[in-house]
This record gives sequence, structure tokens and C-alpha cells, in this order.
Amino acid sequence: MVNGGSPLAAEAEPRGRPRGDAAHAALLGSQAVNPFGDLHTLQHLSALFARAMRGVFEPQLRREVRVWAEPLAVERFSSYRGERPDTLTAWQPLKMAPTPGQALMVIDGKFVLELLDNFFGGAGEVHGALPNEFSPAAEAMIARLADTLVKPLQRAWEPLTRMTFTPGRAEGNAALISGFDAEDPVVVTRFGIASGAGKPHFIDILYPVLALKPHAPQLTGKVHARGAGADPAWRNGLTRAAMGVGFRVRAVLAEPVIPVTKLMALKEGDIIPISFGAEVPLMVGNDRLGMATAGAANGRAAVKITRFERKDEGDLQ
Repeated sequence: MVNGGSPLAAEAEPRGRPRGDAAHAALLGSQAVNPFGDLHTLQHLSALFARAMRGVFEPQLRREVRVWAEPLAVERFSSYRGERPDTLTAWQPLKMAPTPGQALMVIDGKFVLELLDNFFGGAGEVHGALPNEFSPAAEAMIARLADTLVKPLQRAWEPLTRMTFTPGRAEGNAALISGFDAEDPVVVTRFGIASGAGKPHFIDILYPVLALKPHAPQLTGKVHARGAGADPAWRNGLTRAAMGVGFRVRAVLAEPVIPVTKLMALKEGDIIPISFGAEVPLMVGNDRLGMATAGAANGRAAVKITRFERKDEGDLQ
């Protein structure tokens, strides 16, 4: 369900207040924070991305996982930072093109360390308190994860526009991220990742509202709305063009079969006997159109169609 909340969200919510309240306040609050309204299409794109994320995390975690997209929230960047716990976090910039600006992927530090432990053959366990900063190995894991996730993210955006995301240098402190002012409104998309009965992890992707404004009409449109009918002139032109496509039609009089030994012994002047009945197959490509009789018309060799082959719908696939 694209617009519904996860049943695990309330149990595992890492922010200071329930996410449903944050989304409700943002969508019904100041127009300066959310100039879009309901972002139906972006929610749909997030659901597409969530399905693709399974193929990224299952090989790394070596177990089956569930991935889902949480309802969107629109809030100021300072509010988002204030709601997050004061623990180790990876803030991964993603430069957007051709839209100016950059998105921001936010990953909990504990999840990064669990992925790192899995990568080196462990069970994905992190013991003790989290460190104050990422090790070089953990930074490499963050870069590897970002490089892997941007590919399905770009494919998820393709129904709307051809958007590219280029990872920059991740930081452990949000204050070091350039391009995000505290008062800038951002669209927060959240993705839950869980396995079995374990507590889920969350990855957030933040889009600056300013960067999404050029796509506002598409982002707020109903995903399942009925599309407008095709332009009659365009449809007629397409029909005429399709009807003008040429196909090679041939009548197969005979297809003699001879053994390889005789084929190797053939020489000029040899005669290969053939025989055919009253009707011969009429072929279009590799498909039989029908049957015909051979003869002449207006002084030229010709065939007369005697019957057409019946085609089932499955035969045309």
C-alpha cells in the first residue's frame, strides 16, 4: 500500500515524535514549507524504489528482507535534524542532474556498522556503544552503499524524468553538509528494512523543495488518473505509417530433403526431383498466411489464395 504506514513504524520509529504527526503537520501547515500539496507521484516513485532495494540488501545481509516506503513528510531541514537521535549518522549527499541541487541520503550509523560486519563475514552484530565517528572501512561501506542505491533510484525516477544522482563525500555531522540551510524545506522519503521479527532499520532520502519545483505538476498528479485520448491526427498518421510497412510474401512450391552424402556429391547438371500438390503454402516471414494454387495471370506466374490460416491470439506473440 503506497500511502499507508508500516505496521512496524510506530514500534521502531527513531525520531523524537511519531512520523505520522510530522507528515500531517507539514502537509496541512504553512504553504511556504510545502508548496505542492499531496505528492502522489513521488509517493509512487518511492514505492518503486523500495521494491528495488530488496535486491540491494538481501545479498549484503544474506537473508530475505522486507522493504517498504513510509508516507512522505515535508518539513524544514532544522526540524528534521532536531527529530533525529543524537547518535552516529551517515549524511550522504547525492548531486541531482539536470535539476540543480542535491538530495541527501541519511543512514543510521548502527546499520552501517552492521552491514560492515556482514561484509567481513560476521552475523551483522554491533556490540557496545557506537563510536563518535566512522572508521575508514565504514566510510568505504557508506560510499559502496550509495553507489549501489543510486542505480535503482534513477530507474525509479524514469517514469517521471531522467534524473541522475551522483554521490558526494559522506559526513558524520549534518552541519558539515553544504547546500542545506536550516530553514530550507525538504521532502522526506523514508524506507524501512526489516528481516524476520527483527527491529527494522530506516534510510531517509531528503529532496529540497526548491529542486523539485520544476516537476511540481507531475509530482502532484494522480498516479492512476485516466490519461487524455490520443490526438486524432497523430493516431491517423501512425495508422497510415503502419499500413505502409512492407512484408515479403512467398509461395513455397517445394522443399526437397536429401541426405548429406548426396548433397556433398552434387555437381552441375544434376537434377533434384520435386513434387507438390494442388495447393502450396503462402508464407509471410516465418508464418504461414494460408494456402494457394500456382498458375498464371496476365502472362506472369501467380498464385491464387484458396484459404487463410486461422490464428489464435497466442500465436501472434
